[in-house]
Amino acid sequence: MATIKDVATLSGVAPSTVSYVLNGSRKISEDTRTRVLDAVRELGYHPRASARTLRSARSDVLVLAVPREAGKYRAMDGRFAVEISDAARGHGFDVLMMTDPDGVRGLRRIAAGGQADAAILMAVQEEDARLAAMRELGFPVALLGHGNERDEWGVPWVDLDWEAAVSLAVRQAVAAGHRRVAFLASAEHEIAARRGYALHGLDGARAAARETGAEVVIRPSAGDPERAAVRVRELLTGSEPPTALVIQHLIPLTRVLAEIAALGIRLPADLAVILVGTLPDESGTPDLPRIDLPVGRMSAAVTELAVRAIGADGRGAGPAETKATATLSATTKSAATAGTTAADSAARTDGDGPGPAPRRELITPRMTPGPALSPPRADRPAT
Repeated sequence: MATIKDVATLSGVAPSTVSYVLNGSRKISEDTRTRVLDAVRELGYHPRASARTLRSARSDVLVLAVPREAGKYRAMDGRFAVEISDAARGHGFDVLMMTDPDGVRGLRRIAAGGQADAAILMAVQEEDARLAAMRELGFPVALLGHGNERDEWGVPWVDLDWEAAVSLAVRQAVAAGHRRVAFLASAEHEIAARRGYALHGLDGARAAARETGAEVVIRPSAGDPERAAVRVRELLTGSEPPTALVIQHLIPLTRVLAEIAALGIRLPADLAVILVGTLPDESGTPDLPRIDLPVGRMSAAVTELAVRAIGADGRGAGPAETKATATLSATTKSAATAGTTAADSAARTDGDGPGPAPRRELITPRMTPGPALSPPRADRPAT
C-alpha cells in the first residue's frame, strides 16, 4: 500500500508538500500540484487509508458544499440545508456545511482529514473543479443539480429538469395566446460561471421558441436587484413589449414586481407572469402561475445517493444502508400519494463500469395548481 512518503519521493517534493496539496491548507504552485496529483494517481495512494487504520468507525457526517458570498442571501440555500439535514438525520448522519465560494480547498481539507464520509455538492457547474478534486481523492460525492453529463461520469445526481421547466413555462404562455414572450434568465454571473440550472434554463427557452415559433426574447438577470429591475423595464418599454414574462431568477422578484407596478402595468390584465423554481409553500410568494422546485423530494434523494455512495466506495454503509433502502421505499410511496409516477422522472445511467450504474434522477416539472394563465389583453372577449 502506497504511503505519503512514496508519493513525495515520486513527485520530488517533501511529504509535507504532498499533505498541503491534498488538504489545500497552503498555496502550492500549479506545476508542483500537478506532479503530486500525478504521483497520487500512479501509485493509487488513498489519503484516507491511514485514517481507516486509526479508527474503526466512520465520521457519520456528510459535508454539504454550498458556495456562498458574504452578505448575499438565498432562501433556496437555507431551505435545502434544512431539508438535507433532516433527511441525513434519518440515515444516522449529521451535516457539516462548507460555504467557501471556491470550495475546492475546503473540501480537500475535509475529505483528507476524515471529517466527513461523503460530499453533497450544490450549485453544480460544468467541469466543476470540486468534483474533479473529489475524484482525485476517491471521495464519495452526490450532486444536487448537474452540469454536463460528460463531466459527471460515475457520479449520482438528482435535479429538476430546468430545460423542460422553462420550456413548459414558455409553451404554456404560447398556448394561452401569447406570441411575444420575454424570459428573464438566471443572473449573468451564474451564466458566466456555467451553473447547470442557468445553462439548462437558457436551453429550454431556445427550444420552446423553436417548437412554438413564438418570439422569445432572452435577457440575463443581474445579481443586483436594481439592475435586474432595469433589465425588466427595458424589456417592457420597447416598441413591441412582450405580453408574457417568464422569470427564472427569483432572488430580485420583489424589486422586479415593484418596477412592473411602477410602470403602470397590471398583473395579469396587462402582463402574464410565470415563475420558474419557486419554493413550495413559501410565505409571501405572489399568487402567479408557477413551477415549484421540489425541494423535499430532491433533498431526500440526494441524501440517499450520498449515503449509498459511501457503501459503493467500499467504506461500508452499515446501518445507514438499511435505512436508505427503507427511505427509498417511503419516498416512492410519498411520491405516489402526491400523484407522482415513475414517468415523472428519467433515470440516467453511465454504464461505465461493472456493477450497478449510479442513479440519476431528472425530475419532470409540473405547473403548480393555482391561478390560470391569462391570455393577452387584446385576445380577451369583451365584457
